[in-house]
Amino acid sequence: MNHTRPSGTGGADVLAARITALRSAMPRTPLVQLAHESLDLFAKLEFSNPNGSSKDRSAFWILKRAIERGDITVGSTVVESSSGNFAISLASFCRSLGIDFVPVLDPNVNASTETYLRMVCARVEKVTQRDASGGYLATRLDRVRELVARIPGAYWPNQYANGDAVDAHRTLTGGELCEELPRLDHLFVGVSTGGTVAGLSRRVKETYPGVRVIAVDAEGSAIFGRPPRVRRIPGLGSSMVPPLVGEALIDDVVIVPEAEAADGCHRLLRRHGLYCGGSTGSVYAAIERYFEARPPVRRPTVAFLCADRGQAYADTIYDPAWTAEHLGVSPAPVPAPPTDPPVPTGAAAATADDLAALSG
Repeated sequence: MNHTRPSGTGGADVLAARITALRSAMPRTPLVQLAHESLDLFAKLEFSNPNGSSKDRSAFWILKRAIERGDITVGSTVVESSSGNFAISLASFCRSLGIDFVPVLDPNVNASTETYLRMVCARVEKVTQRDASGGYLATRLDRVRELVARIPGAYWPNQYANGDAVDAHRTLTGGELCEELPRLDHLFVGVSTGGTVAGLSRRVKETYPGVRVIAVDAEGSAIFGRPPRVRRIPGLGSSMVPPLVGEALIDDVVIVPEAEAADGCHRLLRRHGLYCGGSTGSVYAAIERYFEARPPVRRPTVAFLCADRGQAYADTIYDPAWTAEHLGVSPAPVPAPPTDPPVPTGAAAATADDLAALSG
């Protein structure tokens, strides 16, 4: 992809052509069925997006709509608060578009993520002062506002309040899911900025009127009315209530401690060969807890997203020394996998070899 900056009167046309090319490079993500004793359990492998996470959907759609409206032009600089996948997606896409991107990070950023962003971005901001909640979100947002005020042509996507993020998951992620599943009883969605759960919940409830949407949040997050406190695993939760959460159609909420999130990651890896990040481990743990408390009377169809890969968490969630030091636990032993192998479904389903390749 061409990384040169568009220039001259044809710059707008170049940006439009480049965002169209990005769309053509984004695949339908596979939907695979995982063996389970009491559920028809489906995982949508969002880690197969070009930059390895579901945030590619919202980052692409936000940039696309901003270019179409003229909010992003050839001289724009995108500035955003993110210490994870959204920053990676924006950094990659902005390079392809030929525009600058300044990510605002905090100390919870994974080492591999920070290394990548410092290689791709000419400027990286990193806050170190905790906010009143004990986290860094408010501090990061304050820095973003300062940068937007100082940088000519700055554009702030504001992933916490941008309705384009909702449209992205309603149109792209949700559209694909609904095309492939003839039936859906429960959808489990991890919540952070709120765009994913809002977009998905609205789309699935149009297609499956009886579906129940279960939001999954981290213990220590303030999204669902609990007092915020220090969290160590990025990707899930927030120290504030993002406005987009108010647009979601949520039936139940499951709060998952970080120790359970780590254990969920290990269970997914050992039982199904899926090497996923912390938010996916939280969602998998939430599914198990939810149905232990509510044993189904018939076999329900359940879906969730594998939001990102586990490589960025190799030194944290997948390191027993780190989990022992920071979470006070070591992952529990995992029982032997079920005898029935995973069964792919739908036109975009992966073969067993595809699944192994995507997970690695």
